[in-house]
Amino acid sequence: MPYLLSLDQGTSSSRSIVFDEDGRVVALAQREFTQRYPQSGWVEHDAREIWETQLATAREALHAAGLSARDIAAIGITNQRETTVLWDRRSGEPLAPAIVWQDRRTEPLCTALRAQGLEETVRARTGLRLDPYFSATKLRWLLDHVPNARARAERGELAFGTIDTWLLWQLTGGAVHATDVSNASRTLLFDIHRQAWDEALLAALDIPPAVLPRVLPSCAPFGVTAAALLGAPIPIGGVAGDQQSALFGQACFEPGMAKNTYGTGCFLLMHTGAQPQASANGLITTAAAQPDGRPQYALEGSVFVGGAVVQWLRDGLRAISRSAEVEALAASVPDAGGVVVVPAFTGLGAPYWAPHARGTIVGLARGTTVAHIARAALESIAFQSAALLQAMNRDAQAGGGVPVAELRVDGGASVNDLLMQMQADLLGIPVVRPVVTETTALGAAYLAGLQVG
Repeated sequence: MPYLLSLDQGTSSSRSIVFDEDGRVVALAQREFTQRYPQSGWVEHDAREIWETQLATAREALHAAGLSARDIAAIGITNQRETTVLWDRRSGEPLAPAIVWQDRRTEPLCTALRAQGLEETVRARTGLRLDPYFSATKLRWLLDHVPNARARAERGELAFGTIDTWLLWQLTGGAVHATDVSNASRTLLFDIHRQAWDEALLAALDIPPAVLPRVLPSCAPFGVTAAALLGAPIPIGGVAGDQQSALFGQACFEPGMAKNTYGTGCFLLMHTGAQPQASANGLITTAAAQPDGRPQYALEGSVFVGGAVVQWLRDGLRAISRSAEVEALAASVPDAGGVVVVPAFTGLGAPYWAPHARGTIVGLARGTTVAHIARAALESIAFQSAALLQAMNRDAQAGGGVPVAELRVDGGASVNDLLMQMQADLLGIPVVRPVVTETTALGAAYLAGLQVG
């Protein structure tokens, strides 16, 4: 039986999963890595640590499955999106810490670009908003603040990539500098209509074209791994940003089908078919995974802090020792007792787009306990996701479509029965959890499997 290896590089951990040809999980390995918060609103990762943990989990998953590299038909890569790495083409070493998608340091630059009237051009060409969330202003910051980076980039000595591109480079020993359309569409530099890097936006953001990767469909020959890494060369056949990969893994192939991933953030995507649909309700338009090279699109709403509010309960408040304990703690009280948590630790995403917002707890009373706060924290995930679906339904109906009839869910927090019931009660539609909840990794495996037949 042939097997597929999915590399699932997330915001808080690197994971590798071996699937059999029926889509069943054979083995899984996971390693958390360091989160860095050097200033208020700044979030950084060590790109080298990301690569080392990803490679280690790939080796561990193969070992746990009792397989060798020769048993693997192909590798699929899925990744945290927008996180930005700039590295030296010759040495392969990063020039600076990776700037994470949650990072807000470039809001002043976004404000200046909006003042220049660039917002509407960005929205029309990329489907996105001028927000620090996306990669281009992070790349611009690195070029402006790392000594000599801009001159070196213009000479072609440096490479830019989101995490998929960084992993591809490392896996192929520097032979491949590429990305897929789903990741390219998150940079603020990619015209989703022409399916190409946009020269005018590159000029407006002062980004040298020489740093950019080649853009391929999500299902494509992305190269082969260096033999020494896993014991033999393995084809890399699929790449997709984590949320587009989850949409594909959930089999949301038709317009109107929607999924929500409950990870560090929450990401609700609705497939809109072969034509991009603009949002009038605070959502963004993005490229969906392309299994056959033909353009596919989705509407997306992003919640910046979803499951991360549970990590905060664990690491910040020390209310729990393990994330899995939150369900029992929240269920120990019948309701939140009037407490409301707004977990805007790094601003608010869709549909509000309030980068300066910060977290708030209101409704505290003398009888409030940590259990009430835990329940309100879980409710905050469901409330934010409900706001996204309401916005999505308004857009769908305005475009002549129909409201979402069911919500397919995945991600770490989707195993929480209490949270999922809260979500279903708020939405008034079925919340459908798959048997294999690893749909983000599964989508990348599907894409890789299709590529190799």
